[in-house]
Amino acid sequence: MAIRPILTAPDPRLKAVSEPVAKVDGEVRTLIEDMIETMYDADGIGLAAIQVGQPKRILVLDIDQRDGKKNPQAFINPVITWASEEMAVAEEGCLSIPEIWDEVERPARIKAEYLDRDGKKQTLEADGLLATCLQHEMDHLEGILFVDHLSKLKRSMAMKKLQKAKKLKAAG
Repeated sequence: MAIRPILTAPDPRLKAVSEPVAKVDGEVRTLIEDMIETMYDADGIGLAAIQVGQPKRILVLDIDQRDGKKNPQAFINPVITWASEEMAVAEEGCLSIPEIWDEVERPARIKAEYLDRDGKKQTLEADGLLATCLQHEMDHLEGILFVDHLSKLKRSMAMKKLQKAKKLKAAG
């Protein structure tokens, strides 16, 4: 297992649409393990493969990590099959847009299908933080960042704040 570097905006690779995984094999499982280790190292609760430079439809989540527990989940080729009309607003952040947080509105409940680490088809119904996190990470697979859901003004302010933070870090 290895900790991989996380791409940060405005890296153009983050805007790429990820390719489906044809076969769940040892290479895919190694990538998943690396992604989980990278996510924990960065103190995140979700990570998409594109964020570590791999344009594959893979993401990992662990919402229990916030409570100091470990319950990592891997989703390969995830697809939302149903979304509620009811919406929910939650504050989101992103490992690829460090130190930027803002409220995003998404469907409150979803159903998703995906392959697990063994290549078996799974179905999941999610609400709350799990639904928000899953939708956030699935957006990455389409080249969408959470700031893309913000108004043009808020997105511009967030990206300026990110650039300023990068300059300070580089100088510092």
